[in-house]
Amino acid sequence: MSKTIIFFGTDTFSADALSALIEAHYTIGAVVTKPDSKSGRGQHMTAPLVKQIAEAHNIPVWQPTKLIEIVGAITALGDVVGVLSSYGRIVPQAVIDLFHPGIINIHPSLLPTYRGPSPIETAILNGDSHTGVSIMKLTAEMDAGPVYAQEVYPLDGTETAPELYETLSALGGRMLIETLPSIIEANLLPSPQANAAIYCYLLKKEDSLLDPTEMTAVQAARRVRAYLGFPKTKLSYGNESVIVTKAHVVSGESDAKDLIIQCKDISLLAIDELVGPSGKRMSGQAFKNGYASHKDS
Repeated sequence: MSKTIIFFGTDTFSADALSALIEAHYTIGAVVTKPDSKSGRGQHMTAPLVKQIAEAHNIPVWQPTKLIEIVGAITALGDVVGVLSSYGRIVPQAVIDLFHPGIINIHPSLLPTYRGPSPIETAILNGDSHTGVSIMKLTAEMDAGPVYAQEVYPLDGTETAPELYETLSALGGRMLIETLPSIIEANLLPSPQANAAIYCYLLKKEDSLLDPTEMTAVQAARRVRAYLGFPKTKLSYGNESVIVTKAHVVSGESDAKDLIIQCKDISLLAIDELVGPSGKRMSGQAFKNGYASHKDS
């Protein structure tokens, strides 16, 4: 276990894996992440979370525009193992080949189910009873490499995407530390994935619009939970546009005070919480009362 690790990651899902490696006293030669980007209302330049963690532990940070730019730097470190968690870019085969036994990837689904960039959101959207984490060997084809280990995580139908990101990130970090020594020493070999792959796709801002006429209340409630982080769920109510942050399916009689939306098949969705046009977070009831008062004035 004397090999140096090069860690590839960018977002919050990557953070637990990097922290786990640091706490386990692995030698991390560098953290490879995306360049800093503008974020927030002020559009200030913000460093990826893994960069902040790396700098706090005096670990070199590489932020190449193209991965081919760091081939020389990787080679200079000698015998290296790659670990990747939610890096957000395709790694070319020429870079993968620099590592032995390759690049180990943490993927938040039970492959071959949900290959692609949105496995957590897709599991919620589809109402799955379980999901999980796969530790796999990276290949040039997206999420198609052989699998070292998997662990199932049950879903109860109330999870939001941010909550599930946090849970599976911690699970992935633990699994990495449990399997990495055996992978490095070639005592744990990966098994090919089954051919029946299911794919998920990149979420876009345009996906945020909720059209109640196009989906049932069950589907709409899942959408609110799945899109809570990004791209969020936008709903037009009268002449106002709001972001729905919490909702539930109405079973039985609805409360007259609730903000109720009729969906496909005459199913009903109660909006529990939203962000109004002013940016203020409020209950659905408060928005309904304020909207009615505004109309009457």
